[in-house]
Amino acid sequence: MNMDNLKIRRAGRSDIPNILMLIKELAEYEKLLQEVVTTEKHLEEAIFGDKKLVEVLIAEFNGELAGQTIFFHNFSTFIGRPGLYIEDLYVRPQFRGKGIGKALLNEVIKLAKERNCGRVEWVVLDWNQPAIEFYKSIGAKAMDEWTIFRLTEDKF
Repeated sequence: MNMDNLKIRRAGRSDIPNILMLIKELAEYEKLLQEVVTTEKHLEEAIFGDKKLVEVLIAEFNGELAGQTIFFHNFSTFIGRPGLYIEDLYVRPQFRGKGIGKALLNEVIKLAKERNCGRVEWVVLDWNQPAIEFYKSIGAKAMDEWTIFRLTEDKF
């Protein structure tokens, strides 16, 4: 791929509609669209509000919206340092196979190094074999001995 055709940049407020659209595209791919309840207002507050809970990088290929990654800081008590947790890494189907996902991931890794983070983490659905193979190919390790638990607000 000609990397000159790829631009990765921080999201701006005007990107909110596209961020939501890509979240919904990812959810549809993951067969979880019915779980998306966020709104543009929620996203604007989380990304650009007083607390700035998450960060978003946008990938454009030949000037077209190609994908995004949404991530935030976490903390490891074991290593005593922050990390970055990738909530979403999504490349639109028509742009896959061009190195865009790897470029987005590399940008998060670069930020982790700049911020003295101890690790970068994410989860992947166990049936998403293309993503699993990609992550393994770059040296990521599956944490199969861990089980994710979730408590939703209706159980608080």
